[in-house]
Amino acid sequence: MVTRSAVAPPTSEASGSGRLASDTTAIVHDFAEVVGDVRIAEDVLVAPGAVIRADTNVVFSLGAGTVIQDGVVIHALREGRVLGDDDKSYSVWLGVNVCIGHKAIIQGPAYIGDNAFVGFRSTVFNARLGAGCVVMMHALVQDVEIPPGKLVPSGAVITQQEQADRLADAQPQDLAFVAELSTINQSLRAGYGQAVMTSSQPSDVADQRDRLPLTSIAQDNGTKIMQPQRLTTDIVQQVRQLLNQGYQIGTEHADARRYRSNVWQTCSPIQSTREGDVLTALEACLEEHAGEYVRLFGIDPAAKQRIATTTIQRPDGKPVAVQTHAVPTAGHSSAATSYSSPNSTSGNGGGDLSHQIRNWLSQGFKIGLEHADARRYRSNVWQTCSPVQAGGEREAMTAVQACVNEHPGEYIRMFGIDPVAKRRISPVTIQRPDGPASLGNTGGGSAAAPASYAGNGAAAAPSGQLSSEAVQQVRGLLSQGFKIGTEHADARRFRSNVWQTCSPIEATRESEVLSALNACVQEHAGEYVRVFGIDPTAKKRLAPTIINRPGQAGSNGHSASYASNSAPASSGSTYAAATAPANGSSTNGHHPLSEDVVQQVRQLVGQGYRISLEHADVRRYRSGAWQTGGMIEGQNPSAVLSALESGLASHAGEYVRLVGIDPQAKRRVLETTIQRP
Repeated sequence: MVTRSAVAPPTSEASGSGRLASDTTAIVHDFAEVVGDVRIAEDVLVAPGAVIRADTNVVFSLGAGTVIQDGVVIHALREGRVLGDDDKSYSVWLGVNVCIGHKAIIQGPAYIGDNAFVGFRSTVFNARLGAGCVVMMHALVQDVEIPPGKLVPSGAVITQQEQADRLADAQPQDLAFVAELSTINQSLRAGYGQAVMTSSQPSDVADQRDRLPLTSIAQDNGTKIMQPQRLTTDIVQQVRQLLNQGYQIGTEHADARRYRSNVWQTCSPIQSTREGDVLTALEACLEEHAGEYVRLFGIDPAAKQRIATTTIQRPDGKPVAVQTHAVPTAGHSSAATSYSSPNSTSGNGGGDLSHQIRNWLSQGFKIGLEHADARRYRSNVWQTCSPVQAGGEREAMTAVQACVNEHPGEYIRMFGIDPVAKRRISPVTIQRPDGPASLGNTGGGSAAAPASYAGNGAAAAPSGQLSSEAVQQVRGLLSQGFKIGTEHADARRFRSNVWQTCSPIEATRESEVLSALNACVQEHAGEYVRVFGIDPTAKKRLAPTIINRPGQAGSNGHSASYASNSAPASSGSTYAAATAPANGSSTNGHHPLSEDVVQQVRQLVGQGYRISLEHADVRRYRSGAWQTGGMIEGQNPSAVLSALESGLASHAGEYVRLVGIDPQAKRRVLETTIQRP
């Protein structure tokens, strides 16, 4: 039994002479405290600052080759014993080749089997660890028995036996980490022993210090995994934050040429969610792609989208300024994407096109292509190209380029394919016969981010494609829980009231819907485009409004569709809608009605809604006090239009607004000002 032994380590920082324990191969540092009945076997190493205190009637056993690193505390309660491998009772039993990491706490009764490892700052109390168990850092193991060969991950709290039974086996990389620490410990033990044997020869001791293959403190305490050399603390903090929020980690790399074209190549995915494994994988990725740009990003496994893209390496080796992103919990990310939608691309595919393809592929979508000549395009009849079977960005770009070369002078559009939901995502026109096409999001949904977002999740304002009245109309529809739909028609079909439905907008967020509307207006430039609300419960459309007219560039025709605002919000309007002044003429000839008003009336009557009028002079209009003009009876659009013209004539010089009423739901579905003084 050894109660106290000490030896000075072979480092210049240590002071005092040392001596071996009673077993000539066991070493206890001069600054370590070993008190009481502590039975130390051969080749045991007790490092500086360790405290092993066996109180009265308490017995500890440290097996051969055991290493007690700096700052470890081993203590035990007076009551409670464990059965050692020699069939005797002990308060604390440490088996053969056990390694207790820095500042770990072993509070008996405790049994730690052969070749087990307890990580830095972890606590084991009233527990039994089987042989070969690995307890990582900052873990708590209490009142349980861990089966042999299991892994307790960092930060885990294991206090129920059910938790212990569900633990995974230690992986090869975990065992390699423990083996590396054991190698370091063997070097330290050899250094301490050599120092003792040569302590009588000071000059030889100094020479021995220079020859010892001691590793750095950074290696001795295991920080090769916890603090990689290539990763700064800001990067580690960003990774830790993403992992804590439930995201997975992905990486991309690009050389200088591809970086200028914004063409990134995806690295092998990091499947692990353990911080140590992820940091090790990132370190390996940086080493593999030295001399290139490397960036990491979070992956939301629920929403299938990336978040918080951050460049972590540059070819010149200069430090990268990393701005930590505030990220929401995975699965609840509303707008915290770190990339913006592409703006435009040429027909042969550019950096924005590759960015869009990369986004789709990273989210698990496939790529589809369609083409149409000018005649079929006007009829919205598209022909499907050969399917894109590519599994990577480069193959997809090659397939897109082949399709463009095969169909010159035609319209070509690209779309994502959701293999789970069996639907297409965000159709994008990538070629037009007359020149480059705009690359925008026309479908909405979570497939791609259609707008840029700030770090706090606030959506940036979309480009000024839609008038403020149209934006207000959309906002009102979305606030009522309605979805948004669009239709388009050329001049001939518009006169016949034959509209073609555009791709559905699945999104419900305002910024995504407005971006999709902008893309729809751009795609159908030179045609009439109207937007309407969709009641998902009643399966009805509401408040169709024209937002684009042919031949009215600059504002997409909104100067005709929205010449003025509607009544103030205090009037109780359901939607803040607005219409054009009555500048057209109807076939009835009583009083002029614009084509928009005629179209809206026909739509309301066709859907079974009732029509009424309200009027107000200038004073009442400013106060939002409207007077009811009575319900317009009739189910024939011509009769309703005639009554409307008569109502306008009777209230000449006043504000008059048209009201659509759902007789079943007893609510208004449309309020539109159709006359102004």
